[in-house]
Amino acid sequence: MTDQTAAAARMLETFGIGALAEKMGLEFLEFSIQRSVARMPVDGNTQPAGLLHGGAFVVLGESLGSMAATLFAGAGKLAVGIEINATHSRSATQGFVTGVCTPIHLGRTLTTHEIAITDDQDRRCCTIRMTNIIRDMPQQK
Repeated sequence: MTDQTAAAARMLETFGIGALAEKMGLEFLEFSIQRSVARMPVDGNTQPAGLLHGGAFVVLGESLGSMAATLFAGAGKLAVGIEINATHSRSATQGFVTGVCTPIHLGRTLTTHEIAITDDQDRRCCTIRMTNIIRDMPQQK
């Protein structure tokens, strides 16, 4: 196990994926600084018309982008989203959607990631760009 893989496993074990992501059924498949992958079921995350809710795409993208940025930031640091943009190009009505997060920029204080979200037929449904600012982890009270 590499140092980065061990750090990723510790981070997921320590912090989890967040209550909202858990409620939405998000599941991490891969987690590293250079590539993070997670999937989410369409069922239970739809709008009244039966399409995956646009906000659900954003939750998947933001979960991937902020967690990848926090992993990059390292121990004692936290990445906080300051900008997110989502372009919805196709709807999903069944199965799963899968997000693949890759860095565009990894800097000392800012990171930017692209998250490509596809359906089970590998058709792109949404493209997300997210920028995070890196801060010190808040002190636990």
